[in-house]
Amino acid sequence: MILYLSKGVVISMRIMAIDYGDARTGIAVSDESAALVGEAWVIHVKSQTTAAQTIAAEAVARGVGIIAVGYPRNMNGTVGPRAEKSERLAEMLKALCDIEVSLWDERLTTMSAHRILSDAGRHGKKRKNTVDAVAAALILESYLDYLLNND
Repeated sequence: MILYLSKGVVISMRIMAIDYGDARTGIAVSDESAALVGEAWVIHVKSQTTAAQTIAAEAVARGVGIIAVGYPRNMNGTVGPRAEKSERLAEMLKALCDIEVSLWDERLTTMSAHRILSDAGRHGKKRKNTVDAVAAALILESYLDYLLNND
């Protein structure tokens, strides 16, 4: 596995981003070069344990090298109940698979996803069923941009 550096070294692993929710969890996975979001989808599970098991299985099956779990801090930077749930999910993922897991600041990601879908004319149920996948894709884009610009 090659680690990502912006100075000409190519990544040869996929990176996964998670937008964890109580009923729906968005998942996005990069292409093999970790340059683009390759795919994004939503899993519908209410149990955090089941969500962690599903995410870990998907990550292993897709050859993921890093999982970036969205970390929804409060706007003032403090950690609230949603961020604590993300911390627990990250710990579960670390225990379930031998993949690096990072918490990644995702403040305002879901709001941005709603705006993108609204601008695209997606409303109601259509938006509800895709907003978490779009949010995961935005988390992944942010993480990939960070890797590209902060070697």
